[in-house]
Amino acid sequence: MLDWTDKHCRYFLRLLSKHTLLYTEMVTTGAIIYGKGDYLGFNHEEHPVALQLGGSDPVAMAECAARAQALGYDEVNINVGCPSDRVKNGRFGACLMAEPESVAQCVKAMQAQVTIPVTVKCRIGIDDMDEYEDLSRFINTAADAGCDTFIVHARKAWLKGLSPKENREIPPLNYPRVYQLKKEFPALSISINGGIKTYDDVSEHLQHLDGVMVGREVYANPYLLASADQHVFGEATQPIDRETIVKHMHDYAQRQVANGAREWHIARHMLGLFQGQPGGRVWRRYLSQNGTGKNPQPALLLRGLEAVQETVSQIRVA
Repeated sequence: MLDWTDKHCRYFLRLLSKHTLLYTEMVTTGAIIYGKGDYLGFNHEEHPVALQLGGSDPVAMAECAARAQALGYDEVNINVGCPSDRVKNGRFGACLMAEPESVAQCVKAMQAQVTIPVTVKCRIGIDDMDEYEDLSRFINTAADAGCDTFIVHARKAWLKGLSPKENREIPPLNYPRVYQLKKEFPALSISINGGIKTYDDVSEHLQHLDGVMVGREVYANPYLLASADQHVFGEATQPIDRETIVKHMHDYAQRQVANGAREWHIARHMLGLFQGQPGGRVWRRYLSQNGTGKNPQPALLLRGLEAVQETVSQIRVA
């Protein structure tokens, strides 16, 4: 989720679930090796956290994996699923499904440098390479190189003719194809991604597979994640409430602002926190109207919470 699941977003999501594995947005080897930004920075509270890496040069991938392990990442994931033009032009992402040997070389080179897991996220196919046999060959090639964990987005990607947004919606989901992978490769860990919105969906997939990845639905409705520890990981504790989350994030935002960040860069990830709740629209509107511009509202999150609470009290009086 390029430009979305940054360290501020992940800190926020970690408050909701202690056990869910969080992934970074995809970071390219070029950015890490040659860029001036802090592309590998993360908060220690984010663990367990995986770096999602984009690239195809085994030497560069191995160097970046080693850097990630040295910084404390729990996993390095090779992105072979992103269909954007800038990814394709850089020869990484979903286009690498046509080059399983290149992915295998990256896996070998990375595993030679690190002891943390090296995993692969892919699609079920690309363009006209969308038969099950193509997917099976890709998985088998990477597995022979040493990868034992795959996260499969259950849509193919059209690299010619569809935008990244359209590639998340137009190609039909094919869950049975991912289930078939698990049957063919029972020793591998196979997780599924794509179109998953409820815990009923999660439970159904876990009858067939080892894990479930949820992306856009959690970003749009993040409080969904607050029940993950109970529904998926068997914890008996009650989910954290929204008010407590806002107060924690206010404290975090103040620390970040003191180090030069803008509170809006944190608050933007929280727009969906009150999704489907009384005051949800007020929350989104307050943050959007008061968090941007030249003079953003100080203590934005707390003020937004007050606006929600006032709205809810008025509804109760009415």
